Amino acid sequence: MFDTLSDRLTSVLQNLRGKGRLTDADIDATAREIRIALLEADVALPVVRTFIAKIKERAKGAEVSGALNPAQQVIKIVNEELVAILGGETRRLNLAKTPPTVIMLAGLQGAGKTTLAGKLARWLKGQGHAPMLVACDLQRPNAVTQLQVVAERAGVAVYAPEPGNGVGDPVKVARDSLDEARRAQHDVVIVDTAGRLGVDEELMRQASDIRAAVSPEEVLFVVDAMIGQDAVTTAEAFRDGVGFTGVVLTKLDGDARGGAALSVREVTGMPIMFASNGEKLEDFDAFHPDRMASRILGMGDVLTLIEQAEQHFDQAQAEKAAAKIGTGELTLEDFLEQMLAVRKMGPIANLLGMLPGAGQMKDALAQVDEKSIDRLQAIIRGMTPAERNDPKIINASRRLRIAKGSGVQVREVNDLVNRFYDAKKMMQQMAGRFGMPGGRAAGKGKKGKKGKKGRGPTPPKMRGGMPGFPGGMPDLTQLPPSPQGGLPPGFGGLDQMPPGFDPSKLKFPKTK
Repeated sequence: MFDTLSDRLTSVLQNLRGKGRLTDADIDATAREIRIALLEADVALPVVRTFIAKIKERAKGAEVSGALNPAQQVIKIVNEELVAILGGETRRLNLAKTPPTVIMLAGLQGAGKTTLAGKLARWLKGQGHAPMLVACDLQRPNAVTQLQVVAERAGVAVYAPEPGNGVGDPVKVARDSLDEARRAQHDVVIVDTAGRLGVDEELMRQASDIRAAVSPEEVLFVVDAMIGQDAVTTAEAFRDGVGFTGVVLTKLDGDARGGAALSVREVTGMPIMFASNGEKLEDFDAFHPDRMASRILGMGDVLTLIEQAEQHFDQAQAEKAAAKIGTGELTLEDFLEQMLAVRKMGPIANLLGMLPGAGQMKDALAQVDEKSIDRLQAIIRGMTPAERNDPKIINASRRLRIAKGSGVQVREVNDLVNRFYDAKKMMQQMAGRFGMPGGRAAGKGKKGKKGKKGRGPTPPKMRGGMPGFPGGMPDLTQLPPSPQGGLPPGFGGLDQMPPGFDPSKLKFPKTK
């Protein structure tokens, strides 16, 4: 959605990074380029004027002239003002002191209210609530049926006493839904209302009557982020005709310029509370202005990436996998489980796009082939449990069988096995270096069939001392002690040794 705007702003601010001192001409030129970028992104003109005026006022003041790095200070100012335009702080739902909490959805037809009702219900269910959807869109053909299907997919209850298609009183349905929610002990009621192709008197009157009947704690205005400047006009009409407490942006995964998102909040004064960026029910989350501003400026969104990982990764399973990495016992079965967990987080390109600097790798991200992960999954599932646990037994005939069973070429099976061994070796080395659970030092082999320890890797010939120590291994006994006892902090993790540990007893390879 914000790709074009992000590219322009990143390019403009990149020109400042190499300058140690900024003149008024530099600031004016930067502000002019930012203004053009915002206007091209379809941001409302009054919003652009206010935004540029604040940036120029702060950039020409003592805030920048006294900074050690003026260019970075300007970037910081742009980021802060962008966060302010998007709402400043994350706005949470207001919940009723006495359940049920009523949330009413309003907006034009085609904005995605019905699908959004299911997404919001699923999200609330994940927060520990018991939501119920209410079908008050009785005009649009099959709107009631669509809401029932969405509710079933989301795993939530739905109240739909009327068939719809022009039959039934939506105000009565909304009023009766409160009694049903209390009877069935639902603590949140989400009311899906009817929309129109445009703002008209009948739409406003019906929405106002429903609001008066249920007295909702939240009225969320659902706006299609792809409709551009008309989103601002529609938002103002709903604000004056019905009134709303928050905004929900849908279709953020589209290719529109995204100016509506930056305009609606500033023009209406109402916060953006949620954002929908896909067709699946899980493509929905609370709107964080600071994270969105960071993504627009090409700084990534690591916090959202971490939150998604926490939701989809099992902590115990992750610790078990980490231990296996350190001991070298990681199998293709574990590799498959981790790969499936990553797939649950969403498309790989979207995940990589949340990393800082991802804007500079757009061509590479566009070439990410999700189907290649499906092929890897098919290959691993085509193996027997014994082959997954011990890939060494996969000989030529087995590889041919696996390739035929998974519908790929034998070379793809070979590539998977070889890459698995390379990754396993690299992860084991990293585990030993960073002290991951189960990591063991190089040269400590596992016991073989006859109970003897395997011969570890041959130590390298260290002519002139150890690598990094030209004069030979330092005398550890001469290093200053740490305050806690033992060796100095930061010495390769050896500062964690217990008190009384005598490093002079350590045996190191002889140098030649």
